[in-house]
Amino acid sequence: MNGNITVTGMVISSRPIGETDKRVTLLTVENGKISAFAKGAKKPTSSLLAATNPFVFGEFELYVGRSSMTIVRANIKNYFNEIQNSIESVYFGSYFLELADFFAKENNDDRDVLKLLYQTIRALCKGSIPNRLIRLIYEFKMLVINGEYPNCFECSVCGSKENLTGFSFINNGCVCSECAGSVRDHMPLDTSAVYTLQYITGSSIEKLYTFTVTDKIYEELRLVIGCYLRMSVDVTLNSEAFLKEL
Repeated sequence: MNGNITVTGMVISSRPIGETDKRVTLLTVENGKISAFAKGAKKPTSSLLAATNPFVFGEFELYVGRSSMTIVRANIKNYFNEIQNSIESVYFGSYFLELADFFAKENNDDRDVLKLLYQTIRALCKGSIPNRLIRLIYEFKMLVINGEYPNCFECSVCGSKENLTGFSFINNGCVCSECAGSVRDHMPLDTSAVYTLQYITGSSIEKLYTFTVTDKIYEELRLVIGCYLRMSVDVTLNSEAFLKEL
């Protein structure tokens, strides 16, 4: 049905179309991931010039045609301009957008994905915890939202909730000290790393970016989260190449 609709969301990608137009991908509360044209958005005098840049969050009025959508106007709540203050923030932010683009689906209820992305970009702009830790938290919570995460609350062999001191990829979760010897791929895991995985799993999105970890714990988390992410993301993200340069 033709007509206008209003959606709330974030611009996760923006590409030039011809000399004056853009094709924008929005992650929205109402309709998940959607694509829309922004006619004349590349013109210096266009009201959509800044409103159709990546990271921009707000309300977008769209005209719904028979085969495409067109952005009519935008009421921007946050431009997240702070990201442009450093090339590192740009690299990390671009990666966060691209990962959200991978997991989000058209016409799907991806409100939690949008909320996670929004809070993650806020944390990136705030700079109160290291960007590399923000990345791990974001990646693991994204896996949790999509139901592709390991068992962190009990032993994946016997079910015990006590003395979780290791991890097994074969058994898809933590391992207690009693079962460690019987697990072929047992990897020692500090109790602080176990607690961190539990916290990310169970915490509300708004409370995610409130802690730091030591280098030792960071490396343990990186091994676990990195492995699960590689199993879930079966494509090479363009922004990963830039992050490897940091």
